[in-house]
Order: sequence, then C-alpha cells, then structure tokens
Amino acid sequence: MEKVQLIRERLRTSQIQQKFYVDVRKRDFERVGKVAYELDLPNDLAMVHPVFHVSILKKCVGDPTSIVPLEGLGVDESLFYEEVSIDILDRQIKRLRNKEVASVKVLWKNHLI
Repeated sequence: MEKVQLIRERLRTSQIQQKFYVDVRKRDFERVGKVAYELDLPNDLAMVHPVFHVSILKKCVGDPTSIVPLEGLGVDESLFYEEVSIDILDRQIKRLRNKEVASVKVLWKNHLI
C-alpha cells in the first residue's frame, strides 16, 4: 500500500507540473470550431469580426521595426475607410527546395513594413 500511495503522489506531482507548463504556453485566442479561432482584439478594432479561419492566421514573430501604428487605421460607423498609397521599395524572391517565396519591402505613411 505504501508503494501505491507513493506512485499516486508522484503521478499527481507530475500532472500538476504538466498543467503548469501548459498554462504558461497558453495563447490568448480561443478555438471556436475545428478550423476557426476567435481572437481577443483591442477595443480600437471592435468593428472587426473576431473569428478567423485557420488558413488566414500566421504565427507572429516579434519584430519592432514591422509594427504598424493603429492611430492611422480605422473604420468609421459607415464602414468606409481612407485609401492610402504605398511605395514598394524592394522585391525579393527566395528559392527554397520545392518553391519560391516572395517578399516585399513597403513604405506606408513613412513606416517601413
């Protein structure tokens, strides 16, 4: 009985530890269906529908130079927006083993994207 109790205690300890690691790595979006996520958007983007298909979402890698300020973005009550022209500064095509990936440097409202 002592060994059974020891095994149960160790299992409980490992379960608590695994739950801690899962909670730390948890993301702030919630799965709605098999192929859709509901994002927790800031109040500035309340007009945007928060549910997105998985194929649209991409992993975000934190790069401070590619952050676009939100003050210029906005949709008014009538769902109209101001069109702003952009300047394409550079185009590159990277060749991988089986495909080509295009990347573009864009200047938008004096911010490099």
